[in-house]
Amino acid sequence: MEYECVHEDDVPRVDLSENDDMPPDHDMRSINEALGLENVRAKVWYIEPGDEIGYHAHSEQEEVFYILEGTFSLKLGRSGETETVEAEHGTWWAAEPMVGHGHRNVGDETGIVLAFGAPAVDDPGLNPHQLDE
Repeated sequence: MEYECVHEDDVPRVDLSENDDMPPDHDMRSINEALGLENVRAKVWYIEPGDEIGYHAHSEQEEVFYILEGTFSLKLGRSGETETVEAEHGTWWAAEPMVGHGHRNVGDETGIVLAFGAPAVDDPGLNPHQLDE
């Protein structure tokens, strides 16, 4: 792929509650699949009020996030050293590999979060409380 262009509305919005193999139960658009990206994962997450992407870490993947809509409570940092940050539209945050992160929609409307991760490897979430540093 030399270049690609896609509008968000042209990327299927998938209800992950219908997929037993992929928690959490949110809606998501896989921008990386639509663009054929090989080196980075790019997702648009739709998170209902009170729902969250739980505190987790990745062994290889560095992630960066951006709140497009909504108000979130972020849990960031290594196990035993976490910080809670209240965040809203316009907030960016990142987590390097082996560092815990998660976010809960504390607003009254559906929140939208952009998420980017690299390298683009299958790197399932790990429990940060079980990581040996």
